[in-house]
Amino acid sequence: MLTRRAALAFTLAPPLANPALAQGEWPSQPIRMIMPYAAGGPTDVIARLLADAISPRLGQRVVVENRTGAGGNIGAAAVARAAPDGQTFLFSNTGHAVNRALYARLDYDPANDLVPVTIVAESPMVLMVPNAAPDRSLADLVARARARPEGLSYASSGAGGALQLVTLLLLQAAGIRMTEISYRGSAPALQDLLAGRLDMLYDAGPSAFPVVQSGQARALVVSGPARSPVMPNLPTVAEAGFPAATFSVWQVVLAPARTPTPILERMNREIAAVLGDGPLRARLIEMGAERVVANSIPEAARYVAEEMTRWGNVLRAAGVQQQ
Repeated sequence: MLTRRAALAFTLAPPLANPALAQGEWPSQPIRMIMPYAAGGPTDVIARLLADAISPRLGQRVVVENRTGAGGNIGAAAVARAAPDGQTFLFSNTGHAVNRALYARLDYDPANDLVPVTIVAESPMVLMVPNAAPDRSLADLVARARARPEGLSYASSGAGGALQLVTLLLLQAAGIRMTEISYRGSAPALQDLLAGRLDMLYDAGPSAFPVVQSGQARALVVSGPARSPVMPNLPTVAEAGFPAATFSVWQVVLAPARTPTPILERMNREIAAVLGDGPLRARLIEMGAERVVANSIPEAARYVAEEMTRWGNVLRAAGVQQQ
């Protein structure tokens, strides 16, 4: 039994350090948001918009830091190895769910070393063909591809990139084959499409919609589950007869595993707040987002896990070899 003097000393002693900082104590310094892709792309732009929006709410600046290479794995591994103290987060996209199946050896586990905080947005891709192409619908393009197996070409930005993934879904759903042409990004692929050197290109809405609206190329479908408000007359790939080819590029915020729950919950709440009605939401929709998400932490975890399973199945069915 404690003596009265010992009990008083115990009561007045400072508490032991707790890694799960009280909400009011975090953040106490600027936060790093690691971007595993190059500056200027859609994912990078969204990360910077989000960082600017949540910084005032957190009372600390959120700094986006590009750590590129290896299909996004260099930046992701850096966050996976970071201290789980709420000072480092990862802003990634659909590629995060692909890398576990695409790479034979990783120095981190995408499923267990990083925890999703929330999905941010989902955006469709737009399937375009040159104006000189005879295709007036997706059915026309599919019929032409069936008549010429591997005779038509499509653009890829490399294994596991969105340009390849969305096209693989369509090829599998339609039971057709095309020849993959690799590019360093969608911009040079678009130039070849406009020049008639490429038969088909799926590109992100922010890049594709202006091209189609200016009459430089013809759009056949959008890949998302709903028509885009930017071009509401353009059918979805499901409406064109291939629901299994539905695809959305999504963005996600992740933290190192073992990050204290109060920190994860605070970050989730602040992101949800800025993604509600307001300038950030309006900007994302203007950029072509079909859905601004801001889901709960458990919902985000289920979302990413389901996407990992989905893309593992797609890559195996397509015969894509692990790197």
